[in-house]
Formats: sequence, C-alpha cells, structure tokens
Amino acid sequence: MRSHLLTNAQLSDFHRRGYFFLRSLFDRDECSVLRDALSGGTSGEKFQRQDGEGGTTQITIWNQANDDPSGLVGRMPRMVEPVEQVLEGEVYLYHAKLTCKEPFTGGAWAWHQDYGYWYNNGCLFPLMASIMVALDPCTRENGCLQVLEGSQLLGRINHQQVGDQTGADPERVQYAAKVLPLIHCAMDPGDGLLFHCNTLHRSDQNRSPHRRCTFICCYNAARNDPYKKHHHPNYTKLVKVSDAVLKESRNRPQMLGRAEALERRFKTYATTAGIGSSKK
Repeated sequence: MRSHLLTNAQLSDFHRRGYFFLRSLFDRDECSVLRDALSGGTSGEKFQRQDGEGGTTQITIWNQANDDPSGLVGRMPRMVEPVEQVLEGEVYLYHAKLTCKEPFTGGAWAWHQDYGYWYNNGCLFPLMASIMVALDPCTRENGCLQVLEGSQLLGRINHQQVGDQTGADPERVQYAAKVLPLIHCAMDPGDGLLFHCNTLHRSDQNRSPHRRCTFICCYNAARNDPYKKHHHPNYTKLVKVSDAVLKESRNRPQMLGRAEALERRFKTYATTAGIGSSKK
C-alpha cells in the first residue's frame, strides 16, 4: 500500500514555509470524476461571495464527511495522512468546500488566515490545516492562491472588515509582506496544496477566459474539539476509505460508501430498538 506520508525533509519544509505542494495528488481520470460529481447538483450550502469590486466567487460548502464525493475525497488516505502528520495526531473533517471563479467575473479574496475565522468558532488551538485540490488550471491570470511564506509563524492576526470582506489587519499584513516572500501557487488539475491555518493567503480576481475551480478539505485535530457549538461540526470520527474510491465510483456508483451506509442504518435501528443503550 502506498504511503502518503511526507519525508522528514518535506515535513521540515512545511513547518518552515507554512505550506507544501502535493503535486499530482489526483490523476486526470480522478479529476474528471470529481469535477463531474461536484458540478452535478450536489448537496451542500450554496452561496456567492462578493469582493466589493464587481467580482463574485461561487461557493458550495459541506459540513459532513458523507458517502458522496464531497465527503469521500476528504476521507481518502492521501488527503488525511499528510494532515495527521503535520498536526501530529488524529484529525477529522472540519468542512469541505468547492470554490469557483468564473471567467472574467471571478472575485478576489482579501488577505486572511483561516484561523482568523475558526478561532471565533471555539477552536482553542491552531491545530488545523487544509488541502486545496485544483480541479482546473490555477494560474496568476485566473486568480490562483497567493501565500506569504512563513506567515504562520506570526501567530493569529486580528481580523476586521476589509472592504466588503473580513480580512487580516491590513497594517500588519503590509509589514509582513515586506519581510516574507509572496508565492503565487500555480497548480495543474490534480495538484494539491497543504497549508497551515495561520498561513496568510489571498487571491486576485479572474479576468481571464478560463474558469478556476478548487476543492478544499479543512481539517481539525481531534484533540482540538471546539468548546462551543457552531456552524461547523465538533469532533466526529473520520472513517477512511480506499484511495481508489473515485475510480471505483465510475463503474460502481451504487457501491460508494456501502459499508458506512449499512453501519449508519444499523446504528439508527439499534437506537430505535434500544439495543446496546446505557445510561450515563
């Protein structure tokens, strides 16, 4: 079985830079399956995010690691294992999202840290990370992700209203940008980018004729269970699936997550019937 763990050198690189490229994380066929599945009327909360400058980003967000592609991808070992490694322990899927910048109209994102938002959700520690998977070519022309290398070492920066968005304190970002390298994260379809929740990132508008869609899985450490309820889930055991699940789904879509579905049905039945119940 293929190991998806980073080498010691790669792990050191991640902790120094705050990000690491996982090139060719998915092959062409897998990207095709994932694109088709995510564009085919999937469940999830759909909304638009305006950038205040005439651009719009289309977003679909999922909070559960279900048996559809949006949940299955986030449970694949190639996604989970590197995150468990950099966060040094068990993780669960905090949420996943599809972001699309349409040609000529795709919106920009202000500089921000993910933990700048998630801190307010009751997550005590920045033991969180994400993997962005490119579904289309991500280029400087169509608004690829930009990061400030090493910015995770700044710690959490206060976030405030920046134009029509909530972003990191502009004064602090301004000075950070003078001492930290700006990296444009160009990616081919199937490439992944693993980045820390305190890594500052942003993106430009898409003024090109080419769409830019990415799928992002966000993870929280199991030991960092939020201390209050909010719109993203508390710790939920993540059940890993086969790395071959996307290719298998093309030929056997009805088999996706069958074992997990049967397990859920039994738990529902057991709860209703009082099997295995106990009072605490």
